[in-house]
Amino acid sequence: MNRTIPWWLFVLFLVLFATATDEFIIAGLLPLIADDLDVSIAAAGQLITVFAVVYAISAPTLAVVFDRFPKRGVMISGLAVFAVANIAAAFAPGYWILMLARAVAALCAAVVTSAAFTSAAVGAPAGRQGRYLSVLTAGMTVALITGVPLGSWLGGAVGWRATFLLIAAVGVIAAAGLGITGPKISGSAPAPLRERLRPLHDPAVLRLVMVSFLVASGGLMFYSYLAPYTAYVAWDSPSLLTTLLFVVGVAGFGGALFSGRLTDRLGPRLALPVVVGGHTLALALLAVLALTGFGYPILLGMLVALWAVFAWGTNPPIQGSIMAAVGSQVGMTALAMNIAGLYLGTGVAGALGGALISLVGVRYLPIAAALMTLLSLSLTLRPARERSAATPDATPANAAGPPAERPESPTPAACG
Repeated sequence: MNRTIPWWLFVLFLVLFATATDEFIIAGLLPLIADDLDVSIAAAGQLITVFAVVYAISAPTLAVVFDRFPKRGVMISGLAVFAVANIAAAFAPGYWILMLARAVAALCAAVVTSAAFTSAAVGAPAGRQGRYLSVLTAGMTVALITGVPLGSWLGGAVGWRATFLLIAAVGVIAAAGLGITGPKISGSAPAPLRERLRPLHDPAVLRLVMVSFLVASGGLMFYSYLAPYTAYVAWDSPSLLTTLLFVVGVAGFGGALFSGRLTDRLGPRLALPVVVGGHTLALALLAVLALTGFGYPILLGMLVALWAVFAWGTNPPIQGSIMAAVGSQVGMTALAMNIAGLYLGTGVAGALGGALISLVGVRYLPIAAALMTLLSLSLTLRPARERSAATPDATPANAAGPPAERPESPTPAACG
């Protein structure tokens, strides 16, 4: 078996890095944007909200529309409009134009991300689907880790508008890379709308999307309020928090790659409860730390690292399970639903965590997070059904190596 990682997989890593960074990077720019556009910090914060909401709502809907087109063409077209939207954001004369540009960028990011994960899953050789998916997850992880500090630094150095120009440039580079190296993954065969909408009401897919939602809600609830948690169990120290964030980044990146290998070794059905169970255990240990006050920095760092490994390792087994449940013919729609679940969980995490801290204090935050991931674990113990032989495309996407290149059908001109 050829174990050389293809160049197009690195390009897909860059694609995911660009689209995810576009969401996270603005968090470090809020004061600069608010001051420049003469709006409140709260109003500037809605630029984050609109991106996440539009992304989550549009991902499954647009996936149904674009699933029938060749994936490379979808991604190149989507990245082109994505770049234009970010250029428009850079030169936006006012708040509402910037808001519109963010919404258009979110629409494109939703389509491109779904097509990228589908390409990785379908284009992976036999026994390496988990590894391929983990590379894309690592791209999102790096974006999460670097987005806020990079945005803060660049915005302070040359102005907030330059950050959007940088994202546009990365999008153009990724589109060019796809044009040169991108795999020719054909669109799904013509099918009735009912068949294309099948994942939207498939019990197996919905269960896995709920797993993603609960894991994101619990895990990111803890991550969003890591600063007050650290101050409570140890001490309020910027240097300690910075160190922990660095630990999260390194461990999360490694966890994404480790999870991909675990998924290939055990299969997604078995790997998923292992990863979610590890996530739950880590949060439970962090809860014990909060309840006992035994918050020595070294022990805290070890537990945070353990949590990050499993928290950022959930995507490969979940996505592998989804592809096993529905197949590549409607895989883009199903994976888009999973991405929507992740983004909705992210939104719930911030709101619910803030309410919990206000009501009972940060001490009980990891307990609530662990309960949510425990509920998610219970759902993973009821495995997603496999496709039957009567289902179109019943052969697993990676059962016979990379798909043969087929003639590409007409490519859409835009992302949505």
